[in-house]
Amino acid sequence: MRIVVKVGTHAIAAKTGRPDHAALKRLVAQLCALREGGHEVVFVSSGAVAAGVESLGLSARPTNVNEIQMCAAVGQARFITEYENLFAEHGVKIGQILLTHYDFEDRRRALNVKNSLGRLVKEGIVPIINENDVVADEELKGQTFGDNDWLSFLIAKLVKADTLVLLTTVDGLLDATGKRIPEVTTFRNVFKLIRAGEKGKLSKGGMDTKLKAVKAAVESGIDVYVANGRKKVFPQLLASRATGTFFPATVLR
Repeated sequence: MRIVVKVGTHAIAAKTGRPDHAALKRLVAQLCALREGGHEVVFVSSGAVAAGVESLGLSARPTNVNEIQMCAAVGQARFITEYENLFAEHGVKIGQILLTHYDFEDRRRALNVKNSLGRLVKEGIVPIINENDVVADEELKGQTFGDNDWLSFLIAKLVKADTLVLLTTVDGLLDATGKRIPEVTTFRNVFKLIRAGEKGKLSKGGMDTKLKAVKAAVESGIDVYVANGRKKVFPQLLASRATGTFFPATVLR
C-alpha cells in the first residue's frame, strides 16, 4: 500500500515553535514501522515556519510575507536536521522536497515531481515534503496550502496513493459534544461541525482546510484518515479504525 502521511505544525512543535523531539521521535518510529510492514511511505511535514518563529524570538507566526519567508529559511534547517537524525536511528535515509503551487500547475514540473518521488521511494528513501515558504508568493495572492493539507492531497493524487493520513492534535473529526466520529461517508453537514478559531498561533491550517483536502481526496479514490499526531496511532488506525476518523473513497480507483 502506498501511504501519504501529513503532520501538522502543532502535532510536532512545542507552543513556542521549537521542534518537539519526543513527538518527532514517536512519529518517525511509526513511519519506519509502516515501511517495515511493506508499505510505501511519502511524508508531508509542516513545522518549518514555526521553528523559525521560535528561533528568531517572535511571539507568533508573522503576517508579512517576507518575515514568513525568513522564518521558513531559518526553521527548515532545524526540522530537516531533526528528521535526518531520527530516521537514521532506524537505518532509513530521507530526501527533502520543497514545493509551491507552480509545481502542480505546470504539467512538466508536476511530472518531474512525480518521477522524483517515485525514484526516492523505489530506492527506499523517505521523501519529506513541505511547502517552499522561502520562495512561495501564494500568501500575496490569498492562495496557500493550508498548513500543507491541500499539498498532501495534491501529492497523494500525483503519486496515486491508496491512503492519505492527516495527523493533527485532536482524535479525529469530533461531534458537537467533542466525541470522536469513527467514520464519515457523506459530507452533508460535516463542515458545520468545525469549531472556529482553533488553529493556533503557529500555523495557517485548521479542520476546515483538512476537510476540504479530505473531500477532494475521497472524490479522487483515496481513503483518508484524520487522527491525533501526538499519539501512537499506527498500525491500529489502518487495521481496526479504533482511533481517528475514517473517510472511505467514494469512487473506484
